[in-house]
Amino acid sequence: MNDSNVFADLADETLNIIISIGFILPYLAVFIAIIVVSQTVWHMVRKSVDVGDSFNSLKTVTFGDESTVVSNKSASVLSVLLIFVLWGAFTGSQLLPGFLHVPGPFLGDGQFTYTADDGAGQVDTASVNVVVFAAGEKADKPQVDAGEGFASNDAIAIQVYRSKLLLWDKNDDHKRKTGASIVKVDGQAISKGSPVDVGFARVALTDKGTLNIVPHKGVQMESIYLPSPEKVWKSLVSISKDGYQNVTLGEHLGFSLWRVIMGFLIGALVGIPLGYAMGLSNWFRGWFDPVVEFMRPVPPLALIPLVIIWAGIGEQGKVVLLFLAALWIMAIAARSGVSGVRITKIHAAYSLGASKTQILRHVIIPNSLPEIFTGARVAMGVCWGTVVAAELVAAEKGIGKMIVAASKFQNTDIVIMGIILIGLIGFAIDVGIRLLEKYLVPWKGKG
Repeated sequence: MNDSNVFADLADETLNIIISIGFILPYLAVFIAIIVVSQTVWHMVRKSVDVGDSFNSLKTVTFGDESTVVSNKSASVLSVLLIFVLWGAFTGSQLLPGFLHVPGPFLGDGQFTYTADDGAGQVDTASVNVVVFAAGEKADKPQVDAGEGFASNDAIAIQVYRSKLLLWDKNDDHKRKTGASIVKVDGQAISKGSPVDVGFARVALTDKGTLNIVPHKGVQMESIYLPSPEKVWKSLVSISKDGYQNVTLGEHLGFSLWRVIMGFLIGALVGIPLGYAMGLSNWFRGWFDPVVEFMRPVPPLALIPLVIIWAGIGEQGKVVLLFLAALWIMAIAARSGVSGVRITKIHAAYSLGASKTQILRHVIIPNSLPEIFTGARVAMGVCWGTVVAAELVAAEKGIGKMIVAASKFQNTDIVIMGIILIGLIGFAIDVGIRLLEKYLVPWKGKG
């Protein structure tokens, strides 16, 4: 492939991405509008009942003051509820009233007509009865009278979200191979590349002259792409009781959590001292800085083949991969923490007669802890993202293994359930790290 073809392919892909973004923008605008309206209403209510005696209310300047910005619990609750409402609205969830559902796919009976040309200039019109049935159900095509003329009436049954070809000349007197063709659908001229909308479906003419009937899909997502919340909940209950692939849910979660914690702890135990050494010694900075800066942008997934060669396909290989994912982040966090210590504090400690050990213990380490805790939160997130790939390598247990196995069978409900569990556990760990930081580093942000 030459360069011109590469650039052409990239241009096509870029155009497709722009088109996809354009399709998403209206829904994103609605989401933002809901947030803005909710915020406006909340501020109006708060303003009407607020007595204005809080500490922040006494400040003359609050915009730009990070200490005045706290998480609004009402906004957090509304955010989570809105996500679930949107999820239910786009999946036709029974947990929501019908008026909250976005337009769904067409279900039921429909009819359109087509006009056939026998190839000699004679035309005839026939009707097509269409039955669109729900997934998991069965429906037979309705019985119809053939009618008069060389074009006979047809019937067809189509599953929702699917399409089907109609061999219209199968029961007609004149066949495609003898020159017969479709010239109109519902009285509208039809040709290859110019489909006709018949109200409940889109009818297109294929290259072979058959009719491709595509019932309208609406805006709701098909279950294979996005299952409803209740379906995901049923999968969670079922797997919690019976397990998945002969492994309980607790074992899947436990093995993944153990791998993440072990990889992170080893990465922190090595990375933090390495970062301190790079921040305090020219020799260590020159020795390790090229290695750290080279490895930092390398994604852990790219190291999987090398880790398999080094450590095999057992637990050691998975822990090593997670260790490498956390190592460079913790090293850079510790180095940044040392670099961020105010020099005035160092000079003050020296003026009071402090030794290097005392400066390290009482000045550098306490002031670098906020950066280290921030790095720990980032590293844990990266480890959770990497564990799914790590469990691709000959793993029998693990939440990532469960997700990958479910995806092979297109069990999207199990995949989403696994993603939600990973997110909840990761969020719980992040909250735990923040609480630990608040307890151990009460001086953060106070100079």
